[in-house]
Amino acid sequence: MKLIIGNKNYSSWSLRAWLLMRHFDVDFSEQYIRLFSDKMMEQMTGLCPNYKVPVLIDENKNALAHTKALKIWDSLAICEYVNEKYLDDKAWPENIEQRAIARSICAEMHAGFFNFRQELPMNCRRTPATIVYSLETQQEINRIISLLQECLLTRAQKGEGFLFGKFSIADAYYMPVVSRFTSYQIVVPDDIKQYMELMLTLPAYQQWKALAEQEVEVIESGEV
Repeated sequence: MKLIIGNKNYSSWSLRAWLLMRHFDVDFSEQYIRLFSDKMMEQMTGLCPNYKVPVLIDENKNALAHTKALKIWDSLAICEYVNEKYLDDKAWPENIEQRAIARSICAEMHAGFFNFRQELPMNCRRTPATIVYSLETQQEINRIISLLQECLLTRAQKGEGFLFGKFSIADAYYMPVVSRFTSYQIVVPDDIKQYMELMLTLPAYQQWKALAEQEVEVIESGEV
């Protein structure tokens, strides 16, 4: 499989799929597309059906595409596909009620928090510092904190560190939030602070961040 991603420093959607696959040691290669460059659209042509990243290309033959490689061009769909085909469904909570909640918080992140994303873009190389942001963004931050605390309450009862006990797609989906909270020094309750510390020390995220820090913005698309 090949995962088409954008700049590791900025591409939060790429991080979600990449982190899940790296955490679970799924075998894949990467192809880098430099976002915001003059050649971005050209580099995406033939690879990204909606001209966005990430895109997963699975060369395995399949019933629907026959001889064509399968392309999946949405981060949540990529995570679902990888979970079902390569992870034996272990990337969602086992409990059906927790699984429904995990899917719900991923869907809410997928479809919302536009002010938060626009005003506090992911920037792994940013020196942590506060900024002034809008009331709308603060309201979205409050909602995210509430979501995380509800999940962490269940986790606390089990004595485990991730949102639903074991690492799941939900954790991968909220990793860019942890990165942003860190970069912009968002004040959070102690339980979320502990969760953030756990997420920031994940080996897969440490690898992503190290590569983001080494990233050279003038590098053109190519195999990583």
